[in-house]
Amino acid sequence: MRALPHQAAWPADRLAEARAIIADAANHSDHLIRLACHVLITHGETSAERKQARILLVVIDARRPLRQAQRQNDDGRAKL
Repeated sequence: MRALPHQAAWPADRLAEARAIIADAANHSDHLIRLACHVLITHGETSAERKQARILLVVIDARRPLRQAQRQNDDGRAKL
């Protein structure tokens, strides 16, 4: 199977998108930031970039339980 020229550019495009999301994290959802972190952790060019993405992911995930706890009743079911 022969790779098409536009397929070869997708990793660089995804990395650029992930970096842009991280750079403007205040204006993006936690879910999108989490996805960008996973891309950078997996495909980041330097160990420093991968490490910073892991740290940001820990910070984003640390905020998550509080939000989920606020949405749950005492019996553990989500409020509607």
